[in-house]
Amino acid sequence: MAASSTHRGRNADWRAGIADAWPVALGMVPLGLAFGLLITQVGFAWWWAPIFSFVIYAGSMEFLAVSLVTGGVGPLSAALYGFLVNFRHAFYALNYPIAQVRGRLARAYGIYALTDETYAILAARRDAKWSTARVMAVQILLQIGWVGGGVLGALFGSALPFEIQGMEFALIALFTVLAIEAFVSFKDLSLPIVAALCGAVGLLVSPDNMLMIGMSLYFVSLIVRFLCPPLDRALRLKVGADNAASREVE
Repeated sequence: MAASSTHRGRNADWRAGIADAWPVALGMVPLGLAFGLLITQVGFAWWWAPIFSFVIYAGSMEFLAVSLVTGGVGPLSAALYGFLVNFRHAFYALNYPIAQVRGRLARAYGIYALTDETYAILAARRDAKWSTARVMAVQILLQIGWVGGGVLGALFGSALPFEIQGMEFALIALFTVLAIEAFVSFKDLSLPIVAALCGAVGLLVSPDNMLMIGMSLYFVSLIVRFLCPPLDRALRLKVGADNAASREVE
């Protein structure tokens, strides 16, 4: 009887996890399609799409990895790019319900599959009763949406009798969307201004290494602001309702 009750509870958790994740998973399919098309349009065979998606499994980094590989970037530079782009995941881990995930295999997969979308779902449902089954359902469904979209896009791209120009722009579009979403959630105008200045400095110092220099400078600026709260408060340029609310508090 107890075993039957446990089985029903686990099934309910799986269904709850699927309900939590399916709208986001569907939204990942178009991005996966774009990535699959990009893979084939730059000269890779279609089966490289699932390889990239399983080995790396980080949407923005996968797009960037294609550019790094085709651009002949060295291993050390590629590793630094990956560190700078994915460093935010270290903070995601602070809110990951690792204590509720049972089993070494489940925990290992949970850490591997901790993406922006996973963090968004888990953070938005802080009051939810997370369990191993529910967390795994969220992460597995999200990966299926991403990998499935990538495979479909790659198969479609490999079947096209012509090349689609400009698919590399998908990476720029992805980062643009991420930047807009980040700004909407935390309306601090100083962040994009500092990022633009760092990019400008990188362009002036070395146009060929602008991205590396700009990202490194921006990363350092964030660390400095984190370690020096008075400086962070002085640099903030809140806009919109948040700014009005902060003035009322003062």
